Amino acid sequence: MRKLLLATAAIMGASGGLAYAQTPANPSQGQLAAPYGAGPANWNNNNAWGVANTPSGSAAAGPLSTIYAPNVDAVPAPGTIVIRLNGRVEVEVAGTFSNLNTGHGTPTTTNPSGTGYKLNPVGVASYVRLYPGFDGLAANGLRYGASVEIRENFYAGTTGTTNDGSTGAVASPSGNISAETLFVRAAFTYLASDKVGIVRLGQGSGVLSLFDNCIFTSQCWDAGLGNLNGAGIADVGPSGASIPFVWLDQAAADVANNKIVYLSPQFFGVDFGVQYAPSAGNAFSNASGGSPLQSTTCNQAGANCINVSSGNDATRWFNQVGGGLRFQQNFGAVDFKAYGFGETAQKETLTVGSYFTPAQVRAGVIGASATNLRYQNLGFYKAGTAVTFANVTLALDYIGGAVNGQLGMTTAGGANMNALLPGITYANGPLTAGAMFGDIWSQGAAQLTGYSQRHEYEFALGGAYKLAPGVQLVGEYQYAYRHQSGYNFATGGLGAEGATVDAQTQQVLFSTVLTW
Repeated sequence: MRKLLLATAAIMGASGGLAYAQTPANPSQGQLAAPYGAGPANWNNNNAWGVANTPSGSAAAGPLSTIYAPNVDAVPAPGTIVIRLNGRVEVEVAGTFSNLNTGHGTPTTTNPSGTGYKLNPVGVASYVRLYPGFDGLAANGLRYGASVEIRENFYAGTTGTTNDGSTGAVASPSGNISAETLFVRAAFTYLASDKVGIVRLGQGSGVLSLFDNCIFTSQCWDAGLGNLNGAGIADVGPSGASIPFVWLDQAAADVANNKIVYLSPQFFGVDFGVQYAPSAGNAFSNASGGSPLQSTTCNQAGANCINVSSGNDATRWFNQVGGGLRFQQNFGAVDFKAYGFGETAQKETLTVGSYFTPAQVRAGVIGASATNLRYQNLGFYKAGTAVTFANVTLALDYIGGAVNGQLGMTTAGGANMNALLPGITYANGPLTAGAMFGDIWSQGAAQLTGYSQRHEYEFALGGAYKLAPGVQLVGEYQYAYRHQSGYNFATGGLGAEGATVDAQTQQVLFSTVLTW
């Protein structure tokens, strides 16, 4: 059997290389034959200061600190630039089993029971990401560059453009793919000096995601799928079963708005970072067309202006400011990391319409909704620590304060966030394995302020095996539970007459992840 497999591989390899048997690949035609490099160099800064791993890549820190050690990605020589186009394709096969797999809908004239829908628990999903960018080094030592992350959007699976606007009639496979699009998750520039630090401008990571690329929040073990941070149950399960990743590191809520970020060099293992964002989006979002130079929906101060500071939506925040301190050091065979961070933002003042109380919203008073409740200014604190010894990393991350869900504001009088994320990671050779447990107490549904608060907990266990350069196999198990008295997670709203419907979900997932 072994001889047959080897012979088959040899034939396939030979047939795949016939086109280049006489001449090497031509770079001018977009072809390149070379040994495998470092993999996706997304958001590369080409220095040590933007990476949460120990810059020295020391043996004490283990493999988790050598994944992104300095100079793994090509560094330009003085007076030159390095152009990158990295990518990633992942394919997942998952079995998702949830009480939300069977419909719990509101009765209608055509569906009096409100039920009848049921999900196939098995799903197959594929996903592509592209990472174009470049890095330069001037003769005077100035480092500079730009990075972009491009991801894939998906169709609703029915004959509408979104789930909310769909008719419920199935779309054909060709209809699904023709509606898939690409979008930009990150686009920023940077200027840096090894002695002064780095300034990043644009749509990209905040200080939290730059302090922690995966270690403090134990996200390193599933080949970048994301584990509890938007992967697994959040990928292919019912959305009511998905728990927001409230710890923010690497989450879109910490990445996708435009900001100014500064990271200092390290001094005796200590560095710091600060950030400022005027709004929750991109100032070009005021444009209604495909170009910021076209006519805009924000021709004067109004609801469609991305940076409005007063108006009709009290859930909006602006002037986001954050800062933190990080420490990394080796103590013999032990590597130690810790950080602390705080962030605040102002709330929009409601000047169009009236404020209502949560009790009025629950009572169904006309005009009362979550957008016209009274909210607190956004304000939270966060800390984490990670200790590595003998290839095992024990980590603990915490977030608390006036924040609700994933970077949402808490209502006046609402419960503060308290969320703990302990995890363990083992990395040795081609194998990486880990487990993590998240426990979250928050206000949850704003309209239930003064009545109940939300409790969610989740667990993930799994690992990845490097089968070949650029090829990883991933196996993962997840469990999630969501509860808030008076809330219906099946319908995404208040339960009828105080009825409560919890969400309980588990999933087994297998994936292939290929990077270049």
